[in-house]
Amino acid sequence: MQALLDVSGLKASYGRVPILTGIDFHMAQGEFLGILGHNGMGKTTLMKTLMGQLAATGGSVRFNSEDITKRSTHSRSRLGLGLVPQGREIFPTLTVRENLRMGLASSKREDPAIIEDVLTDFPRLVRLLDRRGGALSGGEQQLLALARCLCTKPKLILLDEPTEGIQPSIIEEIIETLLGLKQRWSLSMIIVEQNLEFITSLSDRVLGITKGRITGEVSRQDLLAGRVGMAAA
Repeated sequence: MQALLDVSGLKASYGRVPILTGIDFHMAQGEFLGILGHNGMGKTTLMKTLMGQLAATGGSVRFNSEDITKRSTHSRSRLGLGLVPQGREIFPTLTVRENLRMGLASSKREDPAIIEDVLTDFPRLVRLLDRRGGALSGGEQQLLALARCLCTKPKLILLDEPTEGIQPSIIEEIIETLLGLKQRWSLSMIIVEQNLEFITSLSDRVLGITKGRITGEVSRQDLLAGRVGMAAA
């Protein structure tokens, strides 16, 4: 099966400090791929490099068989990559509706029907459309960031630390929402997390990352059986 995303020898640095030291992995269309690791291991740097927010210093990224290693963030978005960043980065002074409209910014023509379609999967946001983003709870902001990303009609979503600072009841809602999106939107997703229960609930397989390298892989069967040592090492 042809890979949707193929990452080979990917390297990235902040100044002279190397962070990614040779990342190799691939994923298939429709797959939910987890990446598990402690703080400082390169998870967020990997997401930024895949999205083009940080330039690669080596290796390659291929998306739908196209080499996108040197493409801009905007170009990658047009091709179907979307990022839900760590910390969510919604616009706190804009309303929920206005935040969603920002997700249409890359389109040649704003289509309000896209927002209405997205809101079908986010009933909690419907009653909050006129509320400012900064007045939402952390969980509501995470749902908004995900909905905003969906407005770009992505093929692959990069979801960075979605459970950070969120209460357990909303985490369960996010899991249910993501599983529903996988079916209804035929999405692929990379989920970077430290929350083992969350990542196990969603991922078809999990890769472990340590000091900028992929150090192991665990299948869904082993995840459900609790055998996660290789990925978490």
